[in-house]
Amino acid sequence: EVQLQASGGGLVQAGGSLTLSCAASGFTFDGYSIGWFRQAPGKDREAVSCINYRLGSTFYVDSVKGRFTISKDTPTDTVYQQMNRLKPEDTAVYYCAAAQRFVDECPRPDYASWGRGTQVTVSS
Repeated sequence: EVQLQASGGGLVQAGGSLTLSCAASGFTFDGYSIGWFRQAPGKDREAVSCINYRLGSTFYVDSVKGRFTISKDTPTDTVYQQMNRLKPEDTAVYYCAAAQRFVDECPRPDYASWGRGTQVTVSS
């Protein structure tokens, strides 16, 4: 069974840090692109960071460049999103997705497997 297991969401004050984790279960990330997407109430879903697992190439939305880092740990088949200097506007439900079809390193949503959303709340 193909599954994505996400963790790491929570409450944090502005300026703080969180790390989100996405682990593959029932398959391996090799050959996939993995992305972190977020959606806040009243806003469109957006790709935040993405990584081509095999090549290591990455994508970041402009608003998080310099603050967020996506990385992989091959032995554990895990992808991380380290989030530093968090801002209230980062508050959203974050989703992990993986697909073999991708654009600009980000999984195509219609071809992706999705993990459970995890809430990130940044207080001001």
